[in-house]
Amino acid sequence: MDRSSHIRLRRVAPFTAVAAAAALALAGCSSGSGGKKAEEGGADASAGKANTPRMTVALVTHQAPGDTFWDIVRKGAEAAAAKDNVKLVYSADPNAGSQATLVQNAIDQKVDGIAVTLAKPDALKDVIAKAKAAGIPVVGLNSGLSDWKDLGLLEFFGQDESVAGEAFGKKLNEVGAKNAVCVIHEQGNVGLTQRCDGVKKTFEGNTQILNVNGTDMPSVKSTITAKLKQDSAIDHVITLGAPFAPTAVQSVGDAGSEAKVATFDLNKDLTKAIEAGDIEFAVDQQPYLQGYLAVDGLWLYKNNGNYSGGGEQPVLTGPAFVDKSNVDAVSEYAAKGTR
Repeated sequence: MDRSSHIRLRRVAPFTAVAAAAALALAGCSSGSGGKKAEEGGADASAGKANTPRMTVALVTHQAPGDTFWDIVRKGAEAAAAKDNVKLVYSADPNAGSQATLVQNAIDQKVDGIAVTLAKPDALKDVIAKAKAAGIPVVGLNSGLSDWKDLGLLEFFGQDESVAGEAFGKKLNEVGAKNAVCVIHEQGNVGLTQRCDGVKKTFEGNTQILNVNGTDMPSVKSTITAKLKQDSAIDHVITLGAPFAPTAVQSVGDAGSEAKVATFDLNKDLTKAIEAGDIEFAVDQQPYLQGYLAVDGLWLYKNNGNYSGGGEQPVLTGPAFVDKSNVDAVSEYAAKGTR
């Protein structure tokens, strides 16, 4: 992918997501003053709130304990649920087998829709088939762009992790990086692997992979520190989640290294770190939008028979770079927990 196509990606992908969000929001609102009440599955959302029958949506993710990234996803889902008269049931487990059990629990509860992440799609294949057999629509979000169609999901909302990784690698070239280490905080997560593989594909320097235990932050810190002490040539540490970037900064200091830290994902603490120069840049996939669109998409399908992408195309929510040049425009929203 040449630089011109990269520029188009940064502009078009977020626009696609925003346009989809606007379409979903409009579909849930009345078209005129007073509005038209729901009939035969139609929708009315006077004053921006749906007046459709109460429905229940289960959001099942692979969130690890303490991973605050998912707080933003959940906040978006809750906002859509409040607008759409949806009861949102959230559950999570980083263990793929346990996550499959949570999906089965949702099926047993006869929910009206399921939104699920596919970090380890093979482990969820059978239970998703059971949901479909039970007549429960399933959408994907965040992880699983390469697998959602094969698993028969209705829609997918997220980021193409391979494309994001390739864009990240090109960004490293632009800033003059030569030796990078890509820190994977959850082994077996296909999305994280795709990110590092994408970096390797376009980064002209040397890329190493470092696996850490993302559920144990002190261990993450000590493992990165040890790696930096062992290899003083490393000039960039790549973290694959916002909560791990500040820890990597600490590791750089502890190791006496001059390496810079750049990361995938964003939150309010990261925007402050970018402003301060502690983090070089971040790739934002807009997790709030992923949660919002997943719930809103299920509501639209239930009430209107609508679905985005025609069942063939995902709705992309990223990637978009945030660095010192544009962090001011983002920090206000990050502080509110919507970026």
